[in-house]
Amino acid sequence: MRIGIIGLGLIGGSMAIDLTAASHEVIGISRRQETCDRAMARQMVHHASTDLSCLAGTDVVVICTPLHAIATTVTALLPHITADTVLTDVGSVKQPVVASVSKLWMNYVGGHPMAGTAHQGIDAAMSNLFVNRPYVLTPTDQTPAAAVDRLNQLIRPLGSIIYRCDPIIHDQAVAWISHLPVMVSASLISACTHANAEALELAQALASSGFRDTSRVGGGNPELGVMMAQHNRSNLLQSLQDYRQQLDQLINLVDKEDWQALELALAQTQRDRPSFVDP
Repeated sequence: MRIGIIGLGLIGGSMAIDLTAASHEVIGISRRQETCDRAMARQMVHHASTDLSCLAGTDVVVICTPLHAIATTVTALLPHITADTVLTDVGSVKQPVVASVSKLWMNYVGGHPMAGTAHQGIDAAMSNLFVNRPYVLTPTDQTPAAAVDRLNQLIRPLGSIIYRCDPIIHDQAVAWISHLPVMVSASLISACTHANAEALELAQALASSGFRDTSRVGGGNPELGVMMAQHNRSNLLQSLQDYRQQLDQLINLVDKEDWQALELALAQTQRDRPSFVDP
Protein backbone atom coordinates (compact mmCIF):
# COMPACT_ATOMS: atom_id res chain seq x y z
CA MET A 1 0.00 0.00 0.00
CA ARG A 2 0.95 3.63 -0.42
CA ILE A 3 0.87 5.11 3.08
CA GLY A 4 1.04 8.72 4.21
CA ILE A 5 2.09 9.66 7.74
CA ILE A 6 1.56 13.23 8.89
CA GLY A 7 3.75 13.95 11.89
CA LEU A 8 7.05 12.13 12.28
CA GLY A 9 7.54 12.12 16.03
CA LEU A 10 7.76 9.08 18.28
CA ILE A 11 4.50 7.46 17.13
CA GLY A 12 4.48 8.55 13.50
CA GLY A 13 8.19 7.91 13.07
CA SER A 14 8.03 4.48 14.68
CA MET A 15 5.08 3.55 12.49
CA ALA A 16 6.98 4.75 9.42
CA ILE A 17 9.94 2.54 10.30
CA ASP A 18 7.80 -0.58 10.65
CA LEU A 19 5.64 0.06 7.60
CA THR A 20 8.68 0.76 5.43
CA ALA A 21 10.23 -2.47 6.66
CA ALA A 22 6.99 -4.24 5.72
CA SER A 23 7.48 -3.12 2.08
CA HIS A 24 4.80 -0.42 2.02
CA GLU A 25 5.56 2.81 0.20
CA VAL A 26 5.67 5.40 2.99
CA ILE A 27 5.48 9.15 2.51
CA GLY A 28 6.20 11.26 5.57
CA ILE A 29 4.93 14.79 6.14
CA SER A 30 6.29 17.25 8.69
CA ARG A 31 5.97 20.98 9.24
CA ARG A 32 9.76 21.23 9.49
CA GLN A 33 12.13 20.50 6.64
CA GLU A 34 14.79 19.45 9.15
CA THR A 35 12.50 16.64 10.31
CA CYS A 36 11.93 15.54 6.72
CA ASP A 37 15.67 15.49 6.12
CA ARG A 38 16.20 13.44 9.27
CA ALA A 39 13.52 10.95 8.24
CA MET A 40 15.18 10.47 4.87
CA ALA A 41 18.63 10.16 6.45
CA ARG A 42 17.34 7.41 8.76
CA GLN A 43 15.62 5.73 5.78
CA MET A 44 12.36 5.72 7.73
CA VAL A 45 10.33 6.73 4.68
CA HIS A 46 10.61 6.60 0.91
CA HIS A 47 9.88 10.30 0.60
CA ALA A 48 9.42 13.16 3.08
CA SER A 49 8.02 16.62 2.50
CA THR A 50 6.33 19.61 4.08
CA ASP A 51 3.78 19.60 1.24
CA LEU A 52 0.51 17.68 1.69
CA SER A 53 0.11 17.34 -2.07
CA CYS A 54 2.68 14.53 -1.91
CA LEU A 55 -0.05 12.36 -0.40
CA ALA A 56 -2.00 12.15 -3.66
CA GLY A 57 -2.80 8.53 -4.47
CA THR A 58 -2.35 7.22 -0.94
CA ASP A 59 -4.38 4.24 0.27
CA VAL A 60 -4.16 5.23 3.95
CA VAL A 61 -3.10 8.44 5.68
CA VAL A 62 -2.22 8.28 9.39
CA ILE A 63 -2.51 11.63 11.15
CA CYS A 64 -0.03 11.84 14.03
CA THR A 65 -0.46 15.49 14.95
CA PRO A 66 -1.47 16.85 18.37
CA LEU A 67 -5.18 16.40 19.16
CA HIS A 68 -6.11 20.02 18.55
CA ALA A 69 -4.64 19.92 15.03
CA ILE A 70 -6.26 16.73 13.72
CA ALA A 71 -9.45 18.24 12.25
CA THR A 72 -7.65 21.21 10.67
CA THR A 73 -5.07 18.83 9.20
CA VAL A 74 -7.84 16.75 7.64
CA THR A 75 -9.41 19.89 6.15
CA ALA A 76 -6.09 20.88 4.57
CA LEU A 77 -5.53 17.33 3.32
CA LEU A 78 -8.86 16.76 1.56
CA PRO A 79 -8.01 18.52 -1.74
CA HIS A 80 -5.10 16.15 -2.26
CA ILE A 81 -6.69 12.70 -1.75
CA THR A 82 -9.33 10.62 -3.51
CA ALA A 83 -12.60 9.31 -2.09
CA ASP A 84 -11.03 5.86 -1.64
CA THR A 85 -8.31 7.05 0.75
CA VAL A 86 -8.77 5.87 4.34
CA LEU A 87 -7.90 8.37 7.06
CA THR A 88 -7.02 7.51 10.64
CA ASP A 89 -5.37 9.23 13.57
CA VAL A 90 -3.43 8.23 16.70
CA GLY A 91 -4.98 10.60 19.23
CA SER A 92 -5.41 9.51 22.85
CA VAL A 93 -8.95 10.97 22.99
CA LYS A 94 -11.47 9.75 20.47
CA GLN A 95 -15.05 10.99 20.91
CA PRO A 96 -14.52 14.68 19.98
CA VAL A 97 -12.06 13.78 17.22
CA VAL A 98 -14.35 11.14 15.70
CA ALA A 99 -17.31 13.51 15.88
CA SER A 100 -15.49 16.30 14.01
CA VAL A 101 -13.52 14.29 11.44
CA SER A 102 -16.41 11.98 10.51
CA LYS A 103 -18.29 15.04 9.27
CA LEU A 104 -15.37 15.88 6.98
CA TRP A 105 -14.52 12.45 5.56
CA MET A 106 -16.55 9.27 5.25
CA ASN A 107 -13.58 6.86 5.06
CA TYR A 108 -12.26 7.73 8.50
CA VAL A 109 -11.52 5.33 11.36
CA GLY A 110 -10.46 6.66 14.75
CA GLY A 111 -7.35 4.98 16.14
CA HIS A 112 -5.23 4.97 19.27
CA PRO A 113 -2.00 2.94 19.44
CA MET A 114 -1.26 2.66 23.16
CA ALA A 115 2.51 2.58 23.02
CA GLY A 116 5.25 5.03 23.78
CA THR A 117 8.32 5.94 25.76
CA ALA A 118 9.39 8.86 27.91
CA HIS A 119 11.09 10.42 24.86
CA GLN A 120 9.62 12.51 22.05
CA GLY A 121 10.52 13.55 18.53
CA ILE A 122 11.83 11.81 15.45
CA ASP A 123 15.05 10.67 17.11
CA ALA A 124 12.97 8.72 19.65
CA ALA A 125 11.30 6.71 16.87
CA MET A 126 12.13 3.00 16.93
CA SER A 127 11.18 -0.28 15.33
CA ASN A 128 8.75 -2.70 17.01
CA LEU A 129 7.28 -0.03 19.30
CA PHE A 130 3.78 -1.46 18.81
CA VAL A 131 4.53 -5.15 19.31
CA ASN A 132 2.13 -6.68 21.87
CA ARG A 133 0.71 -3.26 22.64
CA PRO A 134 -3.01 -2.40 22.39
CA TYR A 135 -4.15 -0.59 19.25
CA VAL A 136 -7.74 0.63 19.64
CA LEU A 137 -9.98 1.34 16.64
CA THR A 138 -13.18 3.29 17.19
CA PRO A 139 -15.42 2.95 14.11
CA THR A 140 -19.02 4.10 14.34
CA ASP A 141 -22.16 2.66 12.77
CA GLN A 142 -21.52 4.92 9.77
CA THR A 143 -17.90 3.86 9.22
CA PRO A 144 -17.52 1.82 6.00
CA ALA A 145 -16.52 -1.78 6.75
CA ALA A 146 -13.98 -1.67 3.91
CA ALA A 147 -12.16 1.20 5.64
CA VAL A 148 -11.91 -0.79 8.88
CA ASP A 149 -10.70 -3.86 6.98
CA ARG A 150 -7.96 -1.90 5.22
CA LEU A 151 -6.76 -0.43 8.49
CA ASN A 152 -6.74 -3.87 10.10
CA GLN A 153 -4.54 -5.12 7.26
CA LEU A 154 -2.13 -2.27 7.89
CA ILE A 155 -1.99 -2.57 11.68
CA ARG A 156 -1.90 -6.33 12.16
CA PRO A 157 1.71 -6.76 10.89
CA LEU A 158 2.86 -4.18 13.46
CA GLY A 159 2.30 -6.88 16.08
CA SER A 160 -0.33 -4.88 17.95
CA ILE A 161 -3.29 -6.32 19.82
CA ILE A 162 -6.27 -4.76 18.04
CA TYR A 163 -9.38 -3.72 19.96
CA ARG A 164 -12.61 -2.17 18.66
CA CYS A 165 -14.92 -0.06 20.79
CA ASP A 166 -17.25 2.92 20.81
CA PRO A 167 -15.38 6.27 20.99
CA ILE A 168 -17.24 7.25 24.18
CA ILE A 169 -16.31 4.01 25.95
CA HIS A 170 -12.71 4.45 24.81
CA ASP A 171 -12.51 7.88 26.42
CA GLN A 172 -14.02 6.64 29.66
CA ALA A 173 -11.53 3.77 29.83
CA VAL A 174 -8.41 5.80 29.05
CA ALA A 175 -9.42 8.42 31.61
CA TRP A 176 -8.88 5.72 34.25
CA ILE A 177 -5.77 3.94 33.02
CA SER A 178 -3.93 6.66 31.12
CA HIS A 179 -5.08 10.20 31.89
CA LEU A 180 -5.72 9.82 35.64
CA PRO A 181 -2.26 8.23 36.20
CA VAL A 182 -0.61 11.27 34.60
CA MET A 183 -2.34 13.59 37.08
CA VAL A 184 -1.73 11.29 40.05
CA SER A 185 1.92 10.89 39.10
CA ALA A 186 2.36 14.64 38.66
CA SER A 187 0.75 15.21 42.07
CA LEU A 188 3.17 12.74 43.66
CA ILE A 189 6.18 14.59 42.27
CA SER A 190 4.76 17.94 43.34
CA ALA A 191 3.95 16.68 46.85
CA CYS A 192 7.46 15.32 47.33
CA THR A 193 9.00 18.70 46.51
CA HIS A 194 7.24 20.14 49.58
CA ALA A 195 9.42 18.14 51.98
CA ASN A 196 11.86 20.14 54.08
CA ALA A 197 15.18 20.78 52.37
CA GLU A 198 17.17 18.11 54.22
CA ALA A 199 14.53 15.40 53.76
CA LEU A 200 14.05 16.38 50.12
CA GLU A 201 17.76 16.06 49.37
CA LEU A 202 17.88 12.59 50.92
CA ALA A 203 14.64 11.54 49.21
CA GLN A 204 16.06 12.51 45.85
CA ALA A 205 19.18 10.46 46.56
CA LEU A 206 17.21 7.42 47.72
CA ALA A 207 14.51 7.38 45.03
CA SER A 208 14.69 4.13 43.07
CA SER A 209 12.49 1.80 41.05
CA GLY A 210 9.25 2.28 43.01
CA PHE A 211 9.34 6.06 42.76
CA ARG A 212 10.69 5.89 39.19
CA ASP A 213 7.80 3.71 38.02
CA THR A 214 5.13 5.70 39.86
CA SER A 215 6.42 9.10 38.78
CA ARG A 216 7.33 8.34 35.15
CA VAL A 217 4.17 9.53 33.41
CA GLY A 218 3.95 12.62 35.61
CA GLY A 219 7.37 13.68 34.36
CA GLY A 220 6.36 13.47 30.71
CA ASN A 221 5.46 16.07 28.07
CA PRO A 222 3.30 18.78 29.73
CA GLU A 223 1.58 19.56 26.42
CA LEU A 224 0.23 16.01 26.21
CA GLY A 225 -1.10 16.20 29.76
CA VAL A 226 -2.91 19.44 29.07
CA MET A 227 -4.42 18.03 25.86
CA MET A 228 -5.71 15.00 27.76
CA ALA A 229 -7.40 17.28 30.27
CA GLN A 230 -8.83 19.63 27.63
CA HIS A 231 -10.22 17.00 25.30
CA ASN A 232 -11.33 14.41 27.87
CA ARG A 233 -12.30 16.85 30.62
CA SER A 234 -15.52 15.32 31.93
CA ASN A 235 -14.16 11.77 32.11
CA LEU A 236 -10.91 12.92 33.71
CA LEU A 237 -12.79 14.96 36.31
CA GLN A 238 -14.92 11.94 37.21
CA SER A 239 -11.87 9.71 37.64
CA LEU A 240 -10.05 12.38 39.69
CA GLN A 241 -13.03 12.81 41.99
CA ASP A 242 -13.36 9.05 42.51
CA TYR A 243 -9.64 8.79 43.14
CA ARG A 244 -9.84 11.59 45.71
CA GLN A 245 -12.58 9.66 47.53
CA GLN A 246 -10.36 6.57 47.68
CA LEU A 247 -7.42 8.63 48.91
CA ASP A 248 -9.61 10.26 51.58
CA GLN A 249 -10.60 6.80 52.79
CA LEU A 250 -6.94 5.80 53.17
CA ILE A 251 -6.17 9.06 54.97
CA ASN A 252 -9.04 8.33 57.35
CA LEU A 253 -7.79 4.79 58.10
CA VAL A 254 -4.26 6.01 58.81
CA ASP A 255 -5.55 8.90 60.90
CA LYS A 256 -7.67 6.51 63.01
CA GLU A 257 -4.81 4.00 63.20
CA ASP A 258 -7.17 1.36 61.87
CA TRP A 259 -4.41 -0.94 60.69
CA GLN A 260 -6.66 -3.95 60.22
CA ALA A 261 -8.95 -2.06 57.84
CA LEU A 262 -5.92 -0.64 56.03
CA GLU A 263 -4.51 -4.13 55.55
CA LEU A 264 -7.85 -5.31 54.16
CA ALA A 265 -7.91 -2.38 51.72
CA LEU A 266 -4.36 -3.07 50.54
CA ALA A 267 -5.10 -6.78 50.24
CA GLN A 268 -8.01 -5.94 47.97
CA THR A 269 -5.87 -3.75 45.71
CA GLN A 270 -3.28 -6.55 45.64
CA ARG A 271 -5.98 -8.91 44.32
CA ASP A 272 -7.34 -6.34 41.85
CA ARG A 273 -4.06 -5.30 40.22
CA PRO A 274 -3.51 -8.42 38.06
CA SER A 275 -6.78 -7.71 36.22
CA PHE A 276 -5.18 -4.52 34.87
CA VAL A 277 -1.54 -5.53 34.34
CA ASP A 278 0.50 -8.71 34.29
CA PRO A 279 1.53 -9.65 37.84
